[in-house]
Formats: sequence, C-alpha cells, structure tokens
Amino acid sequence: MYKKRKQTLGPMEPSLYANPFGYLQCPLTRDISQADVVVLGVPYDLATSGRAGARSGPAAIRKISSNLTWEEKRWPWRFNLHEKLRIIDYGDLEFPTGDSEAFVDLLEGSATEVLDAGKTLLCLGGDHFISLPLLRAHAKKYGAISLIHFDAHTDTEESDNPYNHGAMFYQGPKEGIIDPSHSVQIGIRTEYPFEMHEYQVIDADKANACSAEEIGFLIKQRVGNTPAYITFDIDCLDPAFAPGTGTPVSGGMNTNKVLQILRELVDCHLVGMDIVEVAPAYDHAEITALAAATIGLEFLNVLAASK
Repeated sequence: MYKKRKQTLGPMEPSLYANPFGYLQCPLTRDISQADVVVLGVPYDLATSGRAGARSGPAAIRKISSNLTWEEKRWPWRFNLHEKLRIIDYGDLEFPTGDSEAFVDLLEGSATEVLDAGKTLLCLGGDHFISLPLLRAHAKKYGAISLIHFDAHTDTEESDNPYNHGAMFYQGPKEGIIDPSHSVQIGIRTEYPFEMHEYQVIDADKANACSAEEIGFLIKQRVGNTPAYITFDIDCLDPAFAPGTGTPVSGGMNTNKVLQILRELVDCHLVGMDIVEVAPAYDHAEITALAAATIGLEFLNVLAASK
C-alpha cells in the first residue's frame, strides 16, 4: 500500500532547483562579519547605449548559478571552494529608481564598507558603468588600481557625460583611480584611439590566436604585483557564446578560453571583480547568464587557490 512520504521543513540536502536565491546557493544575508567574499547584485542599466535590460542580469546569474553547485570540487580544481572561502550573497544594492546620482553614491559607499571590513567583492551587474564607483571604492583602499579588463570595447570614450557605460576607463585615469601603465584589455575588437591609448590591448584576434598560457603571461607581466581588479563585460565573448547582451560584437572569444585565462591568474594580487552587461531578454537557453555565473565561480576558485 502506498504511504505518503513525510514532509519536513528541517535541514535538507541542497537542491538544484529549490530556493535558488543566493549566488551558488550561498547564504543570503547582510551580515558580512563571517564572510571572506561578498557577492553584490547591482541592477542598474541607465547608462546603457545599446539594448537595455542589464538591470535583470543579477537575478538571471543567480538563478542559473544553482546548476553549478552539484560538484563538490569544481573541475579542474582539486579542492572544495567552500572549505577555503566563506562566501555570502548580500543581495542587490537598493537605490531610488531612475536616480543615477544617488546610485553612484550608494554603490561607492556600500563597496567601501565591505572593503573596509577586509572582505573581497564580487559584483554582478548591471551595465558596465557600475565599474566606476566600484573602482573609486577600491582605490580608497589600495591606491590606483591595475585593471584586467575583458571586453569587446575599450570603454575609453572621451565623454563629459557622468553616466556613460563607454567612458569609465577614460574617466578612471583622470581621477587617479586606475593606473593604465599596469592595466590590460583583452578581447577588444572595436575602434579606439590607437596612437593615444595608454592601456595594453590584447585584441580579439590575438586573444584567439594565442594560448591561454601566453595571454596569462602577458597579463601578469603587465600587472606585476600591483593590486588588480578584474572587470568582465560579457560581450568579450562572441555572441555565439553570449547573445544576451546589449552591444554584441562578432569575432570574440569562447567561454572555455576565458576560463583558462582566468586560471592563469592565481599568482596575481586580485582585489575584486565585476561581471556586467548580461541582458536576459536577449539570451537564449540562459547560456549568457550561465557563462557569467561560471566566470564568477572561476574567479572565486582562483582566489581560493591563491590562499
């Protein structure tokens, strides 16, 4: 005779599909005291110039990240990430809808609080403009930051618009928060001022032609031992691997290549990361969100391997 299974609300084994609120199903909390890494969602896309929708990126990345939790040891690493790093999800930054000025102050202030507490930030965007207030916060702690920038665009447009997702890395050196002489941009395949450009560029053709080991060597040679911040615009990937973004550009890198490059950065002094420009409305089968979630996981394993 069939017996109804007893239902329980007590502690259970994690499920891939139940309660996928935190990134990688990490605790959703605003108590950062016991954390090594704080994941922060930044649902802002008012600086977008192409297709809007990146404000929905954090939710999409969190949701699909549940599919990355079933491995106790994420391939090809040989350790359990959560035995080396205490990770929490802080949830999303809250700011007045449509108020970019308030947003900038709130993001910089919130990031500063986390960094002052000795934690590392992994931020899920949102459009790429969010990097500017985040870098301001990191520069308060570390001085001028070395940038490891994955993108199809250099984002060095000369613009007086204070809210422009294509001008942050023009504005950053002017403010003294980015050191372009120790910074590198990978995957670039759009126009930029070649003769006047201060950043080292590994363009998409070179990035596709070289091995991950060669690219990792070039990055480490450029960055040295300086505090380095990774900013990853998902349109660095070819649209075949990341269609869900506002400004897709053909001719980019594949997901496996960028994961291999990230693994080469274990010896770098990495102080933070953001992953930006995931626009779920243009995604297919969640492959863009999955790529972003996996790239974030790779960064966390790099941090853990560096401990």
